[in-house]
Amino acid sequence: MERIALLTSTLFYLFSFGHTLYALGAGRFRPGRFNFIAMALGAIMQGWYLSLRGAAEHACPIGNLSETLIFLSWSISLIYLVIGATYRLSLMGAFTAPLVLLLQIVALLLPNEVHASFFRPNPWVEAHAALSLVAFGAFGLAAVAGLMFLVQEGQLKSRRPAPIFHHLPPINILSEATLRLLWVGFLLLTLSFASGLLAHLAVAGGKFFFSIFIWLFYAAILFGSKFGVLSGKRFAWASSLAFLLALILLPVIEHLSGRS
Repeated sequence: MERIALLTSTLFYLFSFGHTLYALGAGRFRPGRFNFIAMALGAIMQGWYLSLRGAAEHACPIGNLSETLIFLSWSISLIYLVIGATYRLSLMGAFTAPLVLLLQIVALLLPNEVHASFFRPNPWVEAHAALSLVAFGAFGLAAVAGLMFLVQEGQLKSRRPAPIFHHLPPINILSEATLRLLWVGFLLLTLSFASGLLAHLAVAGGKFFFSIFIWLFYAAILFGSKFGVLSGKRFAWASSLAFLLALILLPVIEHLSGRS
């Protein structure tokens, strides 16, 4: 049943992405309920998979890199379902679906061996891990909003904007959404560190260094935004590149977690 749930969720995300590509290619994209519903169904099936894994492991289902990526993509989907409705970012699903789909496909291709070190009867340890991944989910969606900002800015400067231009939100809305998502992710990551301290969690030196580096990187972006050092295009680029860096470091942190 676990595999069925995971494959079904992947198909829903594929439907969302494929529908958007077809509609944009045909030049008749219209924001509607299809993408939102497909993303919601994908998240529901992912949640079912994670609940099955959690019941089997008697722990938060993030025992290896595969499960970690699935949990991360699920977090991105859930945050999109809230943010997309709140900001009426109807086209955000078209940008979010390929990211979620990519993470899911990579997870499906990875071995599914559980690290024994995750079986710890300490709720603070699981809170630490889960909050970190939800924080990464917020950072991921901030990167999506940042990319949408860059696309919209490029369309505004173009003499012949593409049809997608008329469906993208104003850049001020995208900038506000990016900033709020970064703050949500930053606060959740901070709470994750606090949970780790409360759990008296022994952390490998390398994992601590990389985790603090990511935290400081996002703190610098927020600091730069607050004081006008990073704004507009530079802020959007920083938000997107920061998440790319976090994704690159995630397998390293996961590997070090398995050894700590």
